[in-house]
Amino acid sequence: MRSGVACLAAVSLGIIGFGVVVVIAPPSGDALLYRADGLASIGLGFFGGLLAVMPFRRRERWAWFALWFYPVFWVAHLVGQLPPGKDHIHQVVFIVLSLAGLLVPVREFFSTARTPA
Repeated sequence: MRSGVACLAAVSLGIIGFGVVVVIAPPSGDALLYRADGLASIGLGFFGGLLAVMPFRRRERWAWFALWFYPVFWVAHLVGQLPPGKDHIHQVVFIVLSLAGLLVPVREFFSTARTPA
């Protein structure tokens, strides 16, 4: 369970970090739009991080399902060639981390001997 939480927390911190960078130093263009996107990214990272360290760690099944947003989000970014960056290596890393975070502890969420919270 610890490794799953750590992987998902790392993805959350990466999203928060991207948001902070965009808010502080938006790329050239529509600075207000970029700052708004950065603030939304910070919120998404905090929300996912809270899900990972609280209900997910308590083995609440709904949190496991909700956190599938992370790999879907990163696959959409990769397939759509969306920012941040142009090399897209970080997107592959975040896909792998989020899938590992969800799949490594999967037995803890769906075992028959699971006790209700």
